[in-house]
Amino acid sequence: MTLHSNIIGEGQPFIILHGFLGMSDNWKTLGKKFSDAGFEMHLVDQRNHGRSFHHDEFNYEVLAEDLKHYCDTHDLENIILLGHSMGGKTAMLFATEYPERVSKLLVADISPRFYPIHHDAILAGLSALDFSEITSRGAADTLLSQYVSEIGTRMFLLKNLYWIEKGQLALRINLEVLKENVSEVGEALPAHAKFENPTLFLRGDKSEYVMTTDERLIKQHFPLAEIETISNAGHWLHAENPADFYQAVINFLTLNN
Repeated sequence: MTLHSNIIGEGQPFIILHGFLGMSDNWKTLGKKFSDAGFEMHLVDQRNHGRSFHHDEFNYEVLAEDLKHYCDTHDLENIILLGHSMGGKTAMLFATEYPERVSKLLVADISPRFYPIHHDAILAGLSALDFSEITSRGAADTLLSQYVSEIGTRMFLLKNLYWIEKGQLALRINLEVLKENVSEVGEALPAHAKFENPTLFLRGDKSEYVMTTDERLIKQHFPLAEIETISNAGHWLHAENPADFYQAVINFLTLNN
């Protein structure tokens, strides 16, 4: 089973991995900009997300193996790899296990450390969506607002809605498996994991996912790591300040040619 992706442009392969409950479509606008800059963009849906396959097994080991299978299938070498949040953890593990495949690594707003479960309200809200009664995106948003007050987060989550057929909505994510395995999302990078090629960690200035106290751990795993802060941005830094995010990525890739 190969991961679904949207491939745009020509040049050095550049893979982007979305975060938990996200999908490749979240990166469509930036993906187009990166392709215009001369990269072959692979916007990938990880298992149990987007249009990729559903499977009962869900942890970073299998997510990294999925990515290796994807690279093998598409004959990708010398890749640039960018991951956001959960996708950043997948990217970190893949880069440390297959360093010969990754020329440059970029990690958006996540560190290698352990994170406690913090998606309870979101998962409860998604679980409460009863599509025998909810027949519009507006109705889904109204119900979800009882669990998730922040409208930007709800818009992000509601991108998972799609029409199975006329009048029948459903979620693309494999919600039950993601709920059962949510603790896997916070798992730390293995202590021995190391990647010694150019690496950039990007964090939002309003986010608490990457703290000053994380910098030492980042350097242990990624000795060449640079850490850059994107202003006016929280955890979804690529969506909240796409211009600065794009420029930081391009600057890093240009300087490390």
